[in-house]
Amino acid sequence: MSMNGKNPRGSCVISEEVVTGIASEATLEIPGVAAMAPARPSEIRDFVTTPIGKTVRFTNEADATVIDVYVSLYDNVRIPDVAAAVQRSVKNAVQSMTGTPVSKVNVHVVDLKPAETEEK
Repeated sequence: MSMNGKNPRGSCVISEEVVTGIASEATLEIPGVAAMAPARPSEIRDFVTTPIGKTVRFTNEADATVIDVYVSLYDNVRIPDVAAAVQRSVKNAVQSMTGTPVSKVNVHVVDLKPAETEEK
């Protein structure tokens, strides 16, 4: 899958790997995110539609893009706050770097990791 941008001088094709990299970097810079996590199907129909092992998935709709991000969070964070920050960060990064509007960013929390403790 690729994102296409057209201008009067020609067109530009942005590969799936580039968008995945942008979304991953934007996600990992949010405090509370432990790591990107591979997608895990939760229902039988998801075995067909969810690519196993992918950490970022995106689909192009009419005039915008929907991005699904799969993450592991630390267990001492407030999940809704971190998820909202990930949504904002991914949307802003992808829109500003690709010029393609992002209509939705879905954050899937796959796992919780023990919070790192400071050594004294």
